[in-house]
Parts: sequence; structure tokens; C-alpha cells
Amino acid sequence: MSVYIMADEALFQFLHNEVIQYIYKSSEHGEMENGRCITKLENMGFRVGQGLIERFTKDTARFKDELDVMKFICKDFWTSVFKKQIDNLRTNHQGIYVLQDNKFRLLTQLSAGKQYLEHAPKYLAFTCGLVRGGLSNLGVKSIVTAEVSVMPACKFQVMIQKM
Repeated sequence: MSVYIMADEALFQFLHNEVIQYIYKSSEHGEMENGRCITKLENMGFRVGQGLIERFTKDTARFKDELDVMKFICKDFWTSVFKKQIDNLRTNHQGIYVLQDNKFRLLTQLSAGKQYLEHAPKYLAFTCGLVRGGLSNLGVKSIVTAEVSVMPACKFQVMIQKM
């Protein structure tokens, strides 16, 4: 692994952490309680996901179906952003996909136990938006949620909204 890739990763993680801290520190107490901070992070991720997917797919052939789109997200998109592929992709073939990352990069800086589990949602909101924004620009309307039972592993659930 080159020094430049490691530096890029460190800068991305630092920026991500600082954005979270800024949003939480600049918000009023009521906003934290009703989830507005999470929504702001998710919306930021949505916009970034839209822009990234435009760049990543400009020279790509059209996807033949929803499953192809999800495979692209799990392999190419995830690798470009997080330097590794998703560890597992599951589907029920009815519009629900579960993407599992056993060592999610944005959670690895936190404790590997259950000590900081309550803080995990704010570190996952941006990525939920990132995936939703990418899918949106590929013509797939979705709801993306994340769950963590043991850090740094996490699962992202993508529910496709039929238009």
C-alpha cells in the first residue's frame, strides 16, 4: 500500500470526523434529540454520492438490472471510497439488499467492543446518504439504513422503492 493511499484515507477519516463534530457542536440541543444532525449528515452524503457516481460511471455501460447496480455499488463504488469491497451482499429478490462490511473503515477508530455502540449512528449516517445518493443517480430510489451489533462490523440495508 502506497503512502499516498494511506494519506488519502487518513484525510478522509479526519474530514469525516470533523464534519460530524462540527454538525453536532453547531446544532442546538433540540436538534440532537430529534435526529436533525443525523439527517444533515445523511443529506451531505446523498449529495456526495450523487457526484461520485457521476464520475465513476461516465465511461460505464448501462446496468441491465437492479442487481447489477447493487453489485457495482458493492465492488467498484465501495472500493473507490473505502479501499475495499463489501464483504457480503444478500438479497431477498424482493427489493431488499443487505451490504455487510466486517471492518467498516469509519468505525475502526472507535472501540471494537460495545463501549461506543451508541455513537455508531452518527458515523454511519453520511455513508447511508452516500449509497442512497449514488443509487438515486443510477435511477434507483431507495431507503438506506445501517445497523451495528459489534464494531467495527456493520450492515447497510437498502430497500428499493418501486416507482
